[in-house]
Amino acid sequence: MQRNIVALKRILYDALGHFNDDDGWSMASHLAISALMALFPFLIFATTLASFLGAEAFAETAVHLVFDTWPEQIAEPISREVVSVLTVQRGDLLTYGAVLAAFFASNGVESLRTSLNRAYRVIDKRSFWWRRGQSLLFVVLATIGFVIISVLLVFAPLLVRLLVSNFPAIQPYLGTITIWRYVIASLVIVLGLFAVHYWLPAGRRRIRDLLPGIVFTLVGWVIGSSMFATYLDNFSSYVSTYAGLASIMIAVVFLYIISMVFILGGELNAAITRYTEARARVPDRSG
Repeated sequence: MQRNIVALKRILYDALGHFNDDDGWSMASHLAISALMALFPFLIFATTLASFLGAEAFAETAVHLVFDTWPEQIAEPISREVVSVLTVQRGDLLTYGAVLAAFFASNGVESLRTSLNRAYRVIDKRSFWWRRGQSLLFVVLATIGFVIISVLLVFAPLLVRLLVSNFPAIQPYLGTITIWRYVIASLVIVLGLFAVHYWLPAGRRRIRDLLPGIVFTLVGWVIGSSMFATYLDNFSSYVSTYAGLASIMIAVVFLYIISMVFILGGELNAAITRYTEARARVPDRSG
């Protein structure tokens, strides 16, 4: 027990110390702003591609996938603006506008890569073109994934009615479409975290080595967003301070909190790996 406590202290000291010494606070700001700047271009590009593929209900699905796991006080005003942007008819899939949207969306992926490279304490020697190509591939794959989910959610009510008509006993276990949207949005976050931790930073890590940081990120997401939502409900003066900019300021602060948690998840994985490797080099004197 004593050894486990000592190990936990060393790991936390290493993770928090490196986060502080390596400008983790500033990196969280960079990541938060980059995420906000990448969000609209990604959704515009994805909606355009979805319309081209025939997934007309994509805009609503995308808003749910992105914002269902945000606190309502933060998501509601922004999602309204997102919907109004996405419902504008677009025909520029193969034009410079769509290409630029994809490029700006990939900047968000690059900010994730930079943050994780610093958290894992690695130097990325891969070429600019390789990294940018991978980031664009992430954007395209995320778009295709969203489109598939959009199509499935359109047909989900039909499938549910078909199942219930043939198997009435399963109706109490199906839940509502709202519950399933939340479950799917949460699953997208989990898969996305595994993908970015595994593929974006330089070097190679095993899936099991990523688990502690991902679990930490998910728990920190829930706790951080809940605390911030409580603060907004009871103590916030953002509306009186920032007037029309309040929703943007709230989103930036929320994304900053989530960015800190995300980076600390990478720091935790790196600290655990360093501690495990150090222990492996120490000869076993128990015998």
